[in-house]
Amino acid sequence: MNAPIRCRLPRLSTLALTLLAIPAGPLAAQPPEEATMLPGQPLSERQVGEFAHLALEGIPREFPNKPSNVMTGPETVLGPRQMHPVFYGSFDWHSSVHGHWMLVRLAKTSPDAEVVGDARALLDRQLTAEGLAAEAAYFDEKQNRSFERMYGWAWTLRLAAELRTWPDADAQRWAANLRPLEERVVELTKDYLPRLTYPIRTGVHPDTAFALAQTLDYARAVGETELETQVVEFAKAKYLADRDYPARFEPSGEDFFSPACNEADLMRRVLPPAEFAEWLEQFLPGLGDADAPSNALLTPAVVSDVTDPKIVHLAGLNLSRGWTQNGVLAGLPADDPRRAALEASVAAHTRAGLEYVFSGHYEGEHWLATFAVYLLTESGVAE
Repeated sequence: MNAPIRCRLPRLSTLALTLLAIPAGPLAAQPPEEATMLPGQPLSERQVGEFAHLALEGIPREFPNKPSNVMTGPETVLGPRQMHPVFYGSFDWHSSVHGHWMLVRLAKTSPDAEVVGDARALLDRQLTAEGLAAEAAYFDEKQNRSFERMYGWAWTLRLAAELRTWPDADAQRWAANLRPLEERVVELTKDYLPRLTYPIRTGVHPDTAFALAQTLDYARAVGETELETQVVEFAKAKYLADRDYPARFEPSGEDFFSPACNEADLMRRVLPPAEFAEWLEQFLPGLGDADAPSNALLTPAVVSDVTDPKIVHLAGLNLSRGWTQNGVLAGLPADDPRRAALEASVAAHTRAGLEYVFSGHYEGEHWLATFAVYLLTESGVAE
């Protein structure tokens, strides 16, 4: 991408107007409501509307678009909507999937918000049986079986779990429509994990620990015991013996994940609190102690340019560190001495991450709201 992608905003939200700033530097100070937000606090009517608005604009927006398909001949050179009749917008497939999830999450957790009517209407137009059957069939071709592995798969399962656990007539209908794609992703995951000799440890999409955490939550939510067992056994086999993680090497320049924090957030789902606390001390020795190398994970990343599609990943890193460290807190005993340092870090990362969600630039606006809502509504923790 050679030039910044400008987001067409027919109406700038109150929060967006407050947060707009020069493209290459940090954004302006947040309003008091956002500056003090912590995970688990109820979202205001205004906040729900601000977050939803980005998805309502992005989901039906086909271009610009970054496809990740393999073309095997001229007949496979197709536009986004031709390949993906549901998840064609929001710049890329996985962002469209998690944009749909965000609207579901907001409607589910803030059902009385004014914007929920618009969100439901869009979800009803998008999540059709015919369209989602076509999305599932996309994986039939051999060259497509690794499409969006496992990041897009993980968000698909998060969307499925959100819908299936919502006692709402529309949600249950959408969940039924999604079932063919959901089942295809489960099938692909079960086939893939035995062949994944080494977990992928990276600060971007392919990180295995992030995907496994989402997959495990899904399996437990819907009673997929075979998949749950497979994920737990994989996690223990690949991560349980990890020691002395080199946190000083994080972050790299375009991370939106911390591989260390993703791994810890996965393992707190796998181990009971006392065992997890012991494992965490071996994995990140001295976390929270003065001068411990692992404390590099407790300092928010600096975002130098929100118009750069890769550098703005660091805004997402602050949000994902916020939710993974909040997850670690949920997995630790109540009297664990690391809690104070982690609580301060969650607050700092939340504050830093929220500064960049409403920038006026599509590089971040097509996806950062999802990360913010995941963090603030404590998805993966509160359930």
